[in-house]
Amino acid sequence: MSTDRISYATIGVPRLHTITDVADRLQVSSKTVRRWIDAGDLVAHRLGRQLRISEQDLQVFIRSRREA
Repeated sequence: MSTDRISYATIGVPRLHTITDVADRLQVSSKTVRRWIDAGDLVAHRLGRQLRISEQDLQVFIRSRREA
């Protein structure tokens, strides 16, 4: 096996964002992002004690808000 680093994108690991990353990207507060998660509008994944949002789930959320 090669000693070169394998890109996570190459092996199918999704990019995960923190709540703060998503809030900054969408120009809302982190409290708003947490409300969306609690309401079930935005899918989040719990890793230990932390919540992360995948890029794919974020894109689905954005698309659903455009259509609403």
